[in-house]
Amino acid sequence: MSGDETKQDEASQSPEQATSATAATQSAPAESKEDSKRKKRSRSQRIYLVPYPKFVFMYPTLIVSLVAAIVLFFAGHRAVDPDSDSLAVVMTGLFLIVLTFNTFIITFDFPRATSLTLVFVAISFLLGLWMLAIAKPALLPTIGDLITTVRPVANSSFFTCIAIGMILLYAAILIKVRFDYWELSNNELLHHHGILSDLKRYPAPNLRVDKEINDVFEYLLLGAGRLILHPSTEKRAIVLDNILFVSTKEKELTRALGSIKVKIGGDSSASH
Repeated sequence: MSGDETKQDEASQSPEQATSATAATQSAPAESKEDSKRKKRSRSQRIYLVPYPKFVFMYPTLIVSLVAAIVLFFAGHRAVDPDSDSLAVVMTGLFLIVLTFNTFIITFDFPRATSLTLVFVAISFLLGLWMLAIAKPALLPTIGDLITTVRPVANSSFFTCIAIGMILLYAAILIKVRFDYWELSNNELLHHHGILSDLKRYPAPNLRVDKEINDVFEYLLLGAGRLILHPSTEKRAIVLDNILFVSTKEKELTRALGSIKVKIGGDSSASH
């Protein structure tokens, strides 16, 4: 075929044919962009649910241990005397108060009603002390003298050992949760567990999710709560305790499950 005939064939094409050819060449990269966006969206819709042990709520004790170790170390309190070393006594007392509060939190559950009761008990106790001070003012100096005789003290090495031990426990927890977690992805609820990455699958469509705040103090510390999952194929519910930032996780699950329903509805309507 000669060059003149090729030019004549190109000239003989209609404007509609030329437009369709141009649109076809432009639609290919557009479709590839849509596919990449869809893949990124599917990856971003992966939601991980990690149940943590209650020890994660002990981080205030870890913070106080680190602060006490640093303060006493730079202040030169390696050997302390409870009678003369007030700074070490104060740091040790603060550590014991935070440790007691932390242990109290992880030992007992405090729902909303129990927490309000505890607040009322604390207020009543303080009011009782105030009334006792008014009725018998000579009794308070005696109690004060008795309290001042108790002077717990520890040096910087003690707090350093406590902090190192707690850091090692937190590292062990981070390793443990890598082998036991849940994932919502690709219309499936997946349970990853075991050293060999055993996997159990549940269908995500028609999955119901309930949220419970079973401890007010744990929720204040790390936004933790309980998620209850109801797969359509299981008779028993799946209970996940100590999910951090549980309200955010619940919103993500609700959004993802809503998109799954919309996608399934769209596919079924397209098939008809």
